[in-house]
Parts: sequence; C-alpha cells; structure tokens
Amino acid sequence: MRLKPTILLVIVASFLLGACQQKKTTGLQISNPLPVEFGDPYILKASDGMYYMIGTGGVRDGFKMLSSTDLMDWKDEGRIYQGNTDSSWNIANFWAPELYEIKGKFYLLFSADWRENPTNELENFRIGVAVADNPTGPYTDLMDRPIFDPGYPVIDGNLWFEDGKVYLYYSRCCYKNPVESEVADWAREKGMFDEIEESWVYGVELQPDFSGIIGEPELLLRPPLKMDDEQAEWESRSVTSGEVNRRWTEGSYIIKDKDTYYMMYSANYFGGKNYAVGYATSKSPLGPFEKADNNPVLQKNVEQGGVVTGTGHNMITVAPDGETMLCVYHGRTSKTGDERVVFIDPMEITDDGKLIVHGPTTKQE
Repeated sequence: MRLKPTILLVIVASFLLGACQQKKTTGLQISNPLPVEFGDPYILKASDGMYYMIGTGGVRDGFKMLSSTDLMDWKDEGRIYQGNTDSSWNIANFWAPELYEIKGKFYLLFSADWRENPTNELENFRIGVAVADNPTGPYTDLMDRPIFDPGYPVIDGNLWFEDGKVYLYYSRCCYKNPVESEVADWAREKGMFDEIEESWVYGVELQPDFSGIIGEPELLLRPPLKMDDEQAEWESRSVTSGEVNRRWTEGSYIIKDKDTYYMMYSANYFGGKNYAVGYATSKSPLGPFEKADNNPVLQKNVEQGGVVTGTGHNMITVAPDGETMLCVYHGRTSKTGDERVVFIDPMEITDDGKLIVHGPTTKQE
C-alpha cells in the first residue's frame, strides 16, 4: 500500500491546484523571528489540522515539541523523545528531526551519535527512526540500530514518498572527506588551509518499513570543483572568509511541482553568518540534479541593512489557508546572538519554474 504522509500530500495537492503562486494575503501575522530557540526546525501539519514543530535543541539527549493551530501561537508540548538510554542505539548530538504521519502513526526521523564506535571516531552520526501513536509522543525507537551504516557519518535525513516507494536523502559529513578542487588549491596558496573537507547530499531508496536501504546511495549534490562555477562564490564563503576549512552541502528538503523535483539545500558553516539556502532541480527523485541560476534563495541580509545572518536548514509547510507555501528555517539576529531561532516566510514557485523565498524578514507580515 502506498504510504501517504499528510504533509507531503498537502504540499503536492497545493502544487497540482496551481496554488504554488505566492498569495498576497495569507491572514498570517507572524513576527519573525519566532520566540523558539530551535536549529533545523521542522513543522508537520497533521491530519488533525494542528501544526507540530520540532527541531534541534530545547532538551538534552532528545527532542521537544511545540504545537499550534495557526503558526502564530505555540504551546510547549515538552519532551517527546528520550535518547541516550541504556537500551538506545544513540548516545549524543541529537540533531535535525523530521516528523511524518503514516497510516495513523507518527514517525520521527533524526540524526545522533551511534553507540557502536570501535574506532573512536569524533563524528559517528547515523540516522534513526522512532515511532508513536500520537504526534506528541512519547516516541520509541523503531529499531535498536540506525536505518543503515554507509561507513561514514551521516546527518539531516529527509524522506520522499511516491508510487509506493520511499526515498531517503541525507548528507555525508565533512569529517575525513578532504576533496581536491580549485577552492582547495586557492586556500593552500593563500596559506589559509592545507585541505578542504566537504559534505555531499546522497539519495537512496528505503525499505517501506525503514529497516534498511534498497540498492546503493546516489551522489546528488556537492560543492563546485571550479571557482568559475556560478555556485562557487556563495557555497564557498566559509572557506574564502577564513572561517573554517569545510564546505557543506546539507539540510536537503525535496518537493515536487508538476514533473519537476526541487531539492533545497544549505551551504556553509551552520554556526556562522554565511549559512545560506539554494536549490536544484531534476526530473527524477534520484537525479541528476541541476543547481538553479538564482541561488542562493535565502541568505543573510546585513549587507542590505538587515539584522539576520546564518539562515538555513529549511523545510516547507503550507499556511492555514491550505495554499500558501511557507519556508521554515533557522537564523540569527543581532539580538539573538549565537542562538538559532525559527523564522517562517512565504515562498513560491513561479510560472517559469523558479523557486523564490520572500525572506528573511524581521517585521510583522
């Protein structure tokens, strides 16, 4: 039987109805940033009509949740998942949760450090799944292990359901993945860094019960090799600014409009000011994907007189009107300092297929 998570069906239905065009008025009065200290925010609009927000942070060794009827007023639902127990496969660094409603149950997809670490790797992240009968939990691990072990650390799982198949997208971490490129050559010549590590986005088909993968992962997105690539400037800012010797491609989120798949992704250091969002398109869920010429579609605005930096790790939900697409992401402001907080801004896909985010904003909409 085909799996039908509510949030994905709502988004796809909105596209098919031609509702992907930006609404002038949504009835929302969201004042960014929200008073929610989450990184990597994710919002499920469930079949009960409620919005459920989860993210990185808020509790130790697990995840907490907030709920809302209108995306403006949020209720703290407390902890929904407890990790780092004697029986859990995970021990630390609980990151990037996502929530799916499937046939009356709720599935929590997340990244964490795997307890099994015989070589004492500093980054030993894997992706696991927990399940609950209610959106507010409590969630318990579906298995006593991660979904699968690719042999390298992975984070930022995202799922796509289509024609009875389930696809998992994830980011291979930068850890121990040095890559030769013109940017790496440039950094060595400048005496900045000896090597540049990179993270890449992969996709693979999943077993419908999440017990493992089908086939081998496909490399879908990576940073540009050449400095004259039109994506190189914005995707390399963490390196070229001297911030860190890593280039990220992470936080992927996939949707479909008509016959085109849109994969949004984040580049640069998540803890820095240059974190930003772009997208790529494909005619197949497993690529090949082509990066868009209007990237980045979400980035810091301090050079334009704004106060927002570090915008990234986004997802997409729909407004209470059932039509307007909304980009949910984290960022920082001059007031919040290093703390990541949640933003929600309208977005659209234009008639000519361009994805546009109308943000970041910090005024009442």
